[in-house]
Amino acid sequence: MKRWLILSAFLLIHSRILAQTPFSHGRLRVSDNQRFLVHQDGTPFFWLGDTAWELFHRLNREEAEQYFKRRAAQGFTVVQAVALAEIDGLNTPNALGDKPLLNNDPTQPNEAYFKHVDYLIERAAANGLVIALLPTWGDKLFKSTWGAGPEIFTVENARQYGRWLGNRYKNRENIVWIMGGDRVPREGSQDVAVWQSMAAGVQDGVGGPDKALMSFHPQPNSLEMGGSSHWFHNDKWLDFNMLQNGHCRDTPTYDKIAFVYNRTPTKPVIDAEPIYEDHPVCFNPTDLGLSNAYDVRKYAYLDLFAGAHGHTYGCHDIWQMYAPGRQPVNGAHIAWSNAMNLPAANQMRYVRRLMEARPLLDRVPDQSLVIEASNAAAERIQATRGNDYAYVYTAAGKPFSVQMGKISGNEATAYWFDPRKGEVKPIGTFANRGQQKFTPPTSGYGHDWILILDDAAKKYASPVASN
Repeated sequence: MKRWLILSAFLLIHSRILAQTPFSHGRLRVSDNQRFLVHQDGTPFFWLGDTAWELFHRLNREEAEQYFKRRAAQGFTVVQAVALAEIDGLNTPNALGDKPLLNNDPTQPNEAYFKHVDYLIERAAANGLVIALLPTWGDKLFKSTWGAGPEIFTVENARQYGRWLGNRYKNRENIVWIMGGDRVPREGSQDVAVWQSMAAGVQDGVGGPDKALMSFHPQPNSLEMGGSSHWFHNDKWLDFNMLQNGHCRDTPTYDKIAFVYNRTPTKPVIDAEPIYEDHPVCFNPTDLGLSNAYDVRKYAYLDLFAGAHGHTYGCHDIWQMYAPGRQPVNGAHIAWSNAMNLPAANQMRYVRRLMEARPLLDRVPDQSLVIEASNAAAERIQATRGNDYAYVYTAAGKPFSVQMGKISGNEATAYWFDPRKGEVKPIGTFANRGQQKFTPPTSGYGHDWILILDDAAKKYASPVASN
C-alpha cells in the first residue's frame, strides 16, 4: 500500500477513545488563550457542526437516531437545532403530535413536547454529539419578510423562558446555548434587550455564567458588521462569535473572520452558517444553480485558516428535514435521509482529521507565510500555522511561494493533502529558510489542495484517510 494511504494509528486510537467517552472530559468552555473551545479539563474540542434546525420539530425518535448515528460516523461533533422551530414551529405539531407552548405563551411550555426534546438531546450525547441549542427561531421575536411567527417574546417573558430552559438542561453537559435564530436586532427596537434577557434567563437557570457556553446566530446581512460581535461582543454572556455568509459563492468571509478574530476582548469566532450543500446559490438557482461540494469545503478551509475555531457544515435538504410529501422550502428536492451522504458531508471528516492531526490550541492565522496572500476568493491562498507546523490552502490549485522559517526546526517536511479524498502525498524535505515554491498536483476549478509543512524533527504522523 502506498505511503500516503497508510492509516495513522494515533488518530484512529484517539478518535475511538473520544467516541467511547465523548463527555468524560466535562462540558465545553473557552480555552485559556480565548481562541478555541476545550472541555473543562483543557482537552481540545473541534467544532464540526451540522445545521439540523428542524430536528426537534420534524423527526421522530427512530429518524433522529438514524441521523445522529450517521453524523457521528462522518466525524461531526455538533448539531445546531432549534427548540421553537422555523417552519411554523408554534402551530404545527412535532412528529409526535405535540406543540411546544400552551396558548403560544413562552411562560407555558408543553411538557409533552419538551420530553421529546429531552430524549433527542440524550440520544445526541449517547452518540458523542453536542447540541448547539437555539431556544427559539428569530421569527418569534419579529417576522421580518419571512417566517410564520407569531411574535411572542418580550423582555420579561424571554427571561422566564430562558430560565425555564436553562434549569431543565442544567445537568446536560452536551449543550451549547445559541441566542438569535437568523435575525439581527432592529435599530430603535428592544431586540437587543430581549436577546440579552433570554441569555440572562438561561444563565439563571443553569446556575451561573460559567455553566452556560453561549453565542448568537445572526443573519447574513450582518456579515459586514462582524456578525454577533456588532451588538454583543462586550457582553459577558457572549463567549464566542458567530457569522453567516448568506449562501453565496466566493464571498470573502475569511476577511470577516479575521476582523472578528482581531477584536478586543479576544473571543473565538466561527462561520456558523456558510453556503449549504445543494442550496440555491444566493437564492438564485435559475442563474447560479445549486451549490456543490467544492463550494462547501472551500469555505471550511478558508474560514478555519483565517482564524475560526471550528466550522459548521449545512445541507439545504437537511436543515428543513425535507421528505416527500412535505412542502419544500426554496426548492429542496432530496429526502434528508439520502442527503446525509452528499459528497461534502463525507468530506467534512477530512477537515476534522486535518485540524486534529496537529496541536490545535497554538494555531494562528498567518498570511505572511505566503507571497500570494491577497488573491480573490475563487483563487484564494490562505495560511495558518502552529509553532511547529503550517497549513496552506490553495482554492484552485494555484502554485504559490512560502516564506520559510515561520515554524520551528532547521528542516520542514512537506505533503499535499487532498481535501476530496483525505489522502496525503509526500513532497519532500526542505531547508526551513528563504522562499520555497510549491506547485499542487492539479489545478483549476474544484482542484483545491492543502500544503502541510512540519518541523521535520517532530516526525508527525500523516493525517490520512481511514475509511
